[in-house]
Amino acid sequence: MSERILSLASLTVLELSPPEMVEVAARAGYSHVGLRLVPATPEEHHFALVGDDDLRRRTLARLRDTGIRVLDVEILRLKPDTVIAGFEKILAVGAEFGATELLVAGNDADEQRLTENFARLCDLAAPYGLHPHLEFMPWTDARNLEQAVRIVEKADRGNGGVLVDAFHFDRSQSRLEDLARVAPSRLRYAQLCDVAGPRPTDMAEILRQARNERRFPGEGDCDLAGLLQCLPANIALSLEIPTVQLLQQGVSGLQRAQMALDKTRELLARL
Repeated sequence: MSERILSLASLTVLELSPPEMVEVAARAGYSHVGLRLVPATPEEHHFALVGDDDLRRRTLARLRDTGIRVLDVEILRLKPDTVIAGFEKILAVGAEFGATELLVAGNDADEQRLTENFARLCDLAAPYGLHPHLEFMPWTDARNLEQAVRIVEKADRGNGGVLVDAFHFDRSQSRLEDLARVAPSRLRYAQLCDVAGPRPTDMAEILRQARNERRFPGEGDCDLAGLLQCLPANIALSLEIPTVQLLQQGVSGLQRAQMALDKTRELLARL
């Protein structure tokens, strides 16, 4: 069996530039990183890899020097006014970095249009070797596992996938028995973290926790062992664990990345 891919997600160390992130991943012992080519929110500090040729060259150099590879690039949002052809430059940059997976969010209440746009994105991404994964998040228009699977299956593209994030799986009240029925070909990678406490009733609080306050594996209440057992064996894992409080306390990006990796390895060793 090949060694499982463990990738450092951008959100875990969002304060680091892409070359710094690659260096941290190498020092901590990751095999891969995920690169954020498009910001998730207007407020976050963004390193413009698509538009900044020098930053892109420096990031590619660090990847070559360290041997770290890129698992996924993010985040493309499918909105009512989205023109899929406008994503081509982003896809080209993702392919330049050697990514194979593409993180996609559904922000269109018209599910039929969302499905059609996802299919078009899959078609555009295919020549670049990219597999778009629709990530369900309870505050988006792909709210849970069931809806995301329905959209991806109706789109009916071989390179389309569903992205399971342990936080969103828990907070969307998705079910392990449903996950176990998803075709393995639709699950090429997953995002891992732990989740603490009961599900908030306020969606704004769920969103705040998702972006700022996750837990390292084994430090929360999520049935991560059950989740991993329902996913394909040896699935690639992107460790997406923002811990803003630790950042504010002066815990470095390297230290947080190392903690995430160590806790994940401890979890995997218990399976």
